[in-house]
Amino acid sequence: MSRLEILRFALRGLAANKLRSFLTTLGILIGVAAVILLVAFGEGASQSIQQSIQRLGANTLTVSASFAGGGGGAFGGGGGGGGRAAGGQNEGPRTQARQLTLEDARALTDREQVPSVRSVSPVVTANAATAVHEGASHTIAQLVGTYPSYFEATNRPVESGTYFVNDDVLAARKVMVIGRTVAEELFGTADPVGRPVSVSGVPFTVIGVLRESGSAGMQDADDVAVVPLPAVQQSLTGFGALGSIIVQATGADTTDSAQAEVTAVLNQRHGITPAGVADYRILNQATLQETVSSTVGIFTALLGAVAAISLLVGGIGITNIMLVTVTERTREIGIRKAIGAPRSAILGQFLLEATVLSLVGGLSGVAVAFAGTRFTIAGISPVLVPSSIALALGVSVGIGLFFGGYPANRAARLRPIEALRHE
Repeated sequence: MSRLEILRFALRGLAANKLRSFLTTLGILIGVAAVILLVAFGEGASQSIQQSIQRLGANTLTVSASFAGGGGGAFGGGGGGGGRAAGGQNEGPRTQARQLTLEDARALTDREQVPSVRSVSPVVTANAATAVHEGASHTIAQLVGTYPSYFEATNRPVESGTYFVNDDVLAARKVMVIGRTVAEELFGTADPVGRPVSVSGVPFTVIGVLRESGSAGMQDADDVAVVPLPAVQQSLTGFGALGSIIVQATGADTTDSAQAEVTAVLNQRHGITPAGVADYRILNQATLQETVSSTVGIFTALLGAVAAISLLVGGIGITNIMLVTVTERTREIGIRKAIGAPRSAILGQFLLEATVLSLVGGLSGVAVAFAGTRFTIAGISPVLVPSSIALALGVSVGIGLFFGGYPANRAARLRPIEALRHE
């Protein structure tokens, strides 16, 4: 019997029970689609988090108060827990908490003590500030008061207009650089540069619009306005503590040494002893990115493993259906063997039936998964991982061969006389 005839018998057997074949294929489809989609979701989440971290650059440190700090956190990375604590001090008696001050930021600009630091940007943040322009109103998620070096340190280039400069900071000029979301909400399609904006009753002038950054999960990175530090302190937050300090190292390879230098300076200023606990934290973007990548990788692998269970269930379903098929067609098998069909032909037919079921289910699952990745889920766009497609499809075919092997062997071992007697 030729291979073409074996294939024809296998397809005829599957077509004889269309609903049963469809339901079996559906089990494999769901398993394959689940594996690919969950891995794609994990990869999408990983890329989204890494992009959010990269906005601050790999050579950026964010210093924030460990305890009750004033002024809020810096946009994109301030005020955060997580990350590596300064100096690695995890034990010992607690020191009296001190907030970060402008003097702390100025001390970090001393080239003799911190030669690995390129720039220092003190930051205060006024959250949920209401901006108004000619009747249009918008609540800005993050109103950041800082220095001009903030734009380079946080990798926020201007799309139109310009940044404010050191003279604007010294004169406490009320000028503002806004994100794309703020520009659209207040000005629509009009050019915002040079136009007045009232923020909580305080007049500002827009001098620039930041390049669009996009969203990071549920946070809109473009719903931000950046103004000179003294301007926001005089008008909105008061001259209290800083929310955070953005420190830019001279390069990615000097980030760790910059962190050590910043730690030494702040420990001295805050009276932190070797046995004490620092009252501030330093978030190292490079370290955080490595940690997040590792964590999300494990998370993605776990998602794929959980989804793979459904593939196993689909394989058990193939075994069950093929055993039922062998039982129903016992007499047919006996007749074929009695007229000379070899054992290999019977074995090949039932193995081929199981493989076709799993292959069709696998290919359908890939198609469903590909369609599913076109949608954004919880603010995250799934990213297809080619290796997951190849793995899921290969496993689905392997499942057909493995789980179809026992029923196929059982059919091939039937003795013709016993099979013919079967009712």
